Amino acid sequence: MILTVTLNTALDLTYGVPELVPHASHRVSEMSERPGGKGLNVARVLSALGHETVVTGFAGGSTGTVLRELLAGLPATDAPGPGAPGPEAPGTAPAPTTPAPITDALVTVAGNTRRTIAVVDRATGDTTQLNEPGPLVTADEWAALLGRYEELLAGADAVALCGSLPPGIHVGAYAELVRAARAAGVPVLLDTSGEPLRRGIAARPDLIKPNADELAQLTGSREPMRATRDARRRGAHGVIASLGPDGMLAVTPDGIWQAAPPARVPGNPTGAGDSAVAGLLSGLVEGLSWPDRLRRAVALSTATVLSPTAGDFDRAAYEELLPRVGVEEHTPAAR
Repeated sequence: MILTVTLNTALDLTYGVPELVPHASHRVSEMSERPGGKGLNVARVLSALGHETVVTGFAGGSTGTVLRELLAGLPATDAPGPGAPGPEAPGTAPAPTTPAPITDALVTVAGNTRRTIAVVDRATGDTTQLNEPGPLVTADEWAALLGRYEELLAGADAVALCGSLPPGIHVGAYAELVRAARAAGVPVLLDTSGEPLRRGIAARPDLIKPNADELAQLTGSREPMRATRDARRRGAHGVIASLGPDGMLAVTPDGIWQAAPPARVPGNPTGAGDSAVAGLLSGLVEGLSWPDRLRRAVALSTATVLSPTAGDFDRAAYEELLPRVGVEEHTPAAR
C-alpha cells in the first residue's frame, strides 16, 4: 500500500472556454470537477497504475462532502478496460490493466475544504489557475491527523507528503511527518515548496521533487545541476528536479541521471508534477532501477500535459511515450 498525505485537499474545478479574454464575460463550453490537492492527484495515477493507495489529510464542510463523494467514485476513468495492453520499456513490467482501490482515510475538520479553479483557454491551450487558501485547522484536528498518520504508516510501503499547508498548520509540519515516516522505516517523498520544504528537507526525507522555481527558491540557484546538488546537501537523500518540458534531473546516492521526453508537447501542465511523483513512488515499491523510475515519471508527466482534463493522464500517450523517453547518466556519481 502507498500512502499519500494531502493536508490542503481541494475540489478541483476545470472550466474550458473558447478563448479567455480579460475583463470579459465567458460562456463555459466544458466543465469538470474532481477530488484534488497534490496527494489526491498522485493517488489517482497510482490507482490507474494498479497500486492500492490510501489517502489522508483534511476535508470538511459542504465542499469536503462533495470531494469525498467523488473520491468514493474512483478509480479514475483514465485506466484502460480489462485486457488492454500495458506499456513495455526496458526493465519495466507491463502496467496492470485494472485500477486498484483508493481508500479514504481523511480527517474531518470543521472548516470548508477549498476549491481550485482552472480556466483552460481552448484557443491557446493556456491555463489560468485560481487557488483558495483552505480551511483553518485547529490544534485538535492536527493531533487527530498525526494519530491517523502514525497508524497508517504501519501498513505502508511508501508515503508521499504533498502540497501546501492550510491555515493553522505550523510551518514545520512536514518535518514532523518526515521524522515519523523515517522512525517507522517507511520511504518518504516530500513534494512542497517554500519554508515548509526548507524545514522538511532538514528532517532528511528519502526524496524531494521540487520544480525549477521551487529549487531556485530553496537554493538561490537556477543552474539545475548546481541547485539539485545543493538541495541534496541540505538533507534529502535524493533530489528529483522537475525541469518542465526538459524532463527531470535525479541526483541520488546511486548516481545522477537526466530523463527527457522525445519532444516538447503543448497542453495543460496542471498535475504533471503529481503524475511524476506517482511514477517515482510506483517504481520505488516495484524495485525498478533509477533509469526506469525516471522513464516512467517523465512519460506520465508528459501524458498528463496532453490530457484534456487538468491532472489526468492520457493512457494511450503514456504507453506510446514510455519506451521513447531518453535517460542519460552523468558522472561522477553523487555521494
